Amino acid sequence: MNNNLNSINPNSKIGKNVIVESFTKIYGDVVIGDNTWIGPNVTIMSGARIGNNCKIFPGSVISGIPQDLKFKGEDSIVIIGNNTIIRECVTINRGTKALGKTIIGNNCLLMAYSHIAHDCIIRNNCIIANGVAMGGHVIINDFGIIGGLSAIHQFVKIGSHSMISGGSLVRKDIPPFIKVAHEPLRYTGINNIGLKRRGFNNDDINEIKNIYRIIYQSNLNTSQAIKYINSNLNNSKFSNLIIDFIMSSTRGIVKSIKT
Repeated sequence: MNNNLNSINPNSKIGKNVIVESFTKIYGDVVIGDNTWIGPNVTIMSGARIGNNCKIFPGSVISGIPQDLKFKGEDSIVIIGNNTIIRECVTINRGTKALGKTIIGNNCLLMAYSHIAHDCIIRNNCIIANGVAMGGHVIINDFGIIGGLSAIHQFVKIGSHSMISGGSLVRKDIPPFIKVAHEPLRYTGINNIGLKRRGFNNDDINEIKNIYRIIYQSNLNTSQAIKYINSNLNNSKFSNLIIDFIMSSTRGIVKSIKT
């Protein structure tokens, strides 16, 4: 595991069958799970909690202090789940006193040069493409896909199974199950292909389409659309999930391409 070409603090806790390549530095107060591979020239700073079967590629910096002026040196951590792949030169900052942690879930892929800021939560099975930059407190729910070179404003929430086009400026919340593109960013339909790949059947997909047809294509404003859905689709499998997301939005949701 260790050799004289890397530096591993003796206070770190490293699991079984972990490989640490040359010129990597691991600080104290670090936990690394079993069967994880740490490539060369990686820096893992205090507060990192890394799961099993992860792969971290050269140049990445995990658990660096937040790029946030309100950070005053308080203890905080980064939690990375199992089976997550972190490609070259990814940076993941630890939390601030606001949340105390930055979280990356299981089975995620963070591509090269992406940046995960303080207090972000990326849930399971997410794909963050090359060069994505996100501000603090962003939440990306399960199976979210973020296209390359996108920039995500702080406090934005991105719904499960949603897909964001490459090069997007994400200023508003993105409801679940949809695709967004263009500038300004707009709703362009539901994520049909992604939903089919994940086992959604035709009835499920048609139900989701019907809900978003009301929200985005019925000439109703958001409040009117929600009232209509509650009155007419109260037995819908997905309506409560979608409406709960919209009602909890603090930044407002992305608009339709036709508005």
